[in-house]
Amino acid sequence: MTVREIIKLPDKRLRLVSEPVKRIDASLRKLVEDMFETLYAAPGIGLAGIQVGVAKRVIIMDLSKKDDTRKPEVFVNPEITWASEEKSSYEEGCLSIPEYYEEVERPAVVKVKYLDLEGKAREVEASGLLATCLQHEIDHLNGILFIDHISKLKRDRITKKFAKAAKTAKSTKKVEA
Repeated sequence: MTVREIIKLPDKRLRLVSEPVKRIDASLRKLVEDMFETLYAAPGIGLAGIQVGVAKRVIIMDLSKKDDTRKPEVFVNPEITWASEEKSSYEEGCLSIPEYYEEVERPAVVKVKYLDLEGKAREVEASGLLATCLQHEIDHLNGILFIDHISKLKRDRITKKFAKAAKTAKSTKKVEA
């Protein structure tokens, strides 16, 4: 198992639409293992393939509390099939936009169909944190970031901040080389 680098804003790969997984095989299982290692090392509660530079429609999550038994979940080719009109707000963050949190309003309940790691078709009706996390990670698969759900002013401010930080980091690396 390997901890992979999490790509961060303003990396353009975060805006890619991920490709459906065609086969659940050893390489996909290895990706999922690496994604969990990466998630736990970060630490976070959810991760999409694109966040580690793999544009495949796979997301993982573990919503267990810090000292509880881990409850890893894998969703291959997840698709929201229904969303409630009722909304709920959660303060969201993202491993690809570190140390930035914002209230985001999303449907309170969603139904998601997906394949498990054995290739078996599944469906879950989710509410609360699970619903929010599923929507957040499925957004990643579609090239959408949680900041796309906030005001343009806030989004522009955070995008500029991360672009400036990336530029500074790049110039610092050149000086060290």
